[in-house]
Amino acid sequence: MKKVFLLLAIAGVAAPYYFIYKFIEANNWEWSTALFFEQINANAGMKILNADLTVAATTFLVFIIYKRSVKSISTKRFLTYFASLFLVGFSLAFPLYLYHNYKNA
Repeated sequence: MKKVFLLLAIAGVAAPYYFIYKFIEANNWEWSTALFFEQINANAGMKILNADLTVAATTFLVFIIYKRSVKSISTKRFLTYFASLFLVGFSLAFPLYLYHNYKNA
């Protein structure tokens, strides 16, 4: 199972960055934050996904802050998950957390 979490963490980096690449390519190799947010909030379906992801990522952030406050995770691991969450996204941070914390039965 641990290998599955590692593969999901790798996919959690590859998939978002692939679509960022496709977004930039479709916009003549220029980044536009305004256009990005306009397109990700273009319809109710996208807003559902955005709300779901926002709640899930925020929950994970609160969880790792709590785990660090009670000394259940090291500062190094906390910073790893925190950086993963904000530099890549929940798609990396959560599988990475599961990978580090999975106990073989």
